[in-house]
Amino acid sequence: MWLPEGGDATVKSPLKGSDTSYDVLGIGFGPSNLALAIAIEEHNAGLPPEERLNALFLERQPGFGWHRGMLIDDATMQVSFLKDLVTLRNPTSDFSFLCFLRERGRLVDFLNQKTLFPLRVEFHEYFTWAAERVRHLVAYEHVVTAVDPVRDESGTVTHFDVVCRDPERPGKTVTYRARDISVAVGLEPHVPPGIELSERIWHNSQLLPRVTELAAEGTPVNRAVVLGAGQSAAETVDYLHRSFPDAEVCAVFAKYGYTLADDSPFANRIFDPEAVDVYFGAPSEVKQSLFDYHRSTNYSVVDMELIEALYATAYQEKVSGRERLRFLNVSRIRDVVTRDDGSLDIAVEFLPTGEQQVLSADVLVHATGYRPRDLTSLLGQAAKVCLRDDEDALRVSRDHRVETAQGVTAGIYLQGGTEHTHGLTSTLLSTTAIRAGEIHRSLVARRVAPV
Repeated sequence: MWLPEGGDATVKSPLKGSDTSYDVLGIGFGPSNLALAIAIEEHNAGLPPEERLNALFLERQPGFGWHRGMLIDDATMQVSFLKDLVTLRNPTSDFSFLCFLRERGRLVDFLNQKTLFPLRVEFHEYFTWAAERVRHLVAYEHVVTAVDPVRDESGTVTHFDVVCRDPERPGKTVTYRARDISVAVGLEPHVPPGIELSERIWHNSQLLPRVTELAAEGTPVNRAVVLGAGQSAAETVDYLHRSFPDAEVCAVFAKYGYTLADDSPFANRIFDPEAVDVYFGAPSEVKQSLFDYHRSTNYSVVDMELIEALYATAYQEKVSGRERLRFLNVSRIRDVVTRDDGSLDIAVEFLPTGEQQVLSADVLVHATGYRPRDLTSLLGQAAKVCLRDDEDALRVSRDHRVETAQGVTAGIYLQGGTEHTHGLTSTLLSTTAIRAGEIHRSLVARRVAPV
């Protein structure tokens, strides 16, 4: 997805193209802004030009991509296929996952599986298929460097200028002007403080390409260590164990064992569209309670099927007398030293006793999750017109628009970074279609009656 870069010293270029102002400009083109692009495309269909929303989405990657580094061939989605880009908003849309399957000739085959959860690689294929259908709304290879407020003669901020590196002219920039912007830049990989990633120390977001590189180079892997206790950590352990059949794979985590994900019907109601209304209107202490109660639906938890498969593998190896899969529970990594030959010495502490052991390893993978990007840095000068609450978090209205100072009619919509106002689904796929519809309706209403 889109990643920000530091300030650009080059002079701002003229506005791009014949259209000097867009109704909405999307920053980042992952599933969230893709869903919004589809909502706009469907809105514009059949309307005269003057009634259409003029939209453009900016993405730094050369094409659509969503968590490519974890597209393990047999990994499945953790949300129902009905929570795709459109169905909860418009069940008749031809951008649905089922329409994608019909076009690919796999609809009946998929239904015969009797599952709600597609392969992750197949859902990525679906996203790519949908993104290609709205390709005319996207500018790829555009790295955003600044977002600047634009004031009219009265001093009112009526638009934003979004400045990007020009992919066709190195060292130059191109500027797009929009009345509203939709920021959907995803999360960034998180590693413990002081850790420097390298050829042998990765974040799991780079799992597949790194393993491919090791195989291509013929680099021997005798031991791999994985830090983390969530779904991605367990998947990483399983994938490395299968990819390197002669290597020992060590899972390190502070828990006693993997925690089961709570995907029971009642708990899953926290992802219902109506739950966003409840969360948004609740007092701050109730918001925190809801978040704490239902962390086990999404954070640092693992599906039961994978937990049981890993345990079965470990037990089978114990029976056979060749234990390649090891679980170092109630433990933390205290130090990592890289040797001259590139191999690693990893000091692991057993927390109850403080005893340490040093593991000689060839690979260390941090499956330590993701964190929201710093929206102040993302928005740059535009952040100065945004209002904040007592905790210094951005104030966000129910329609996902940031509350702004007086004298600002231009809008900033956030798709992500709103857990403090909209709850657990802020960065999840569960309400992507609904959220896109809410933002779309707000954009249309503001075009008719700007506020």
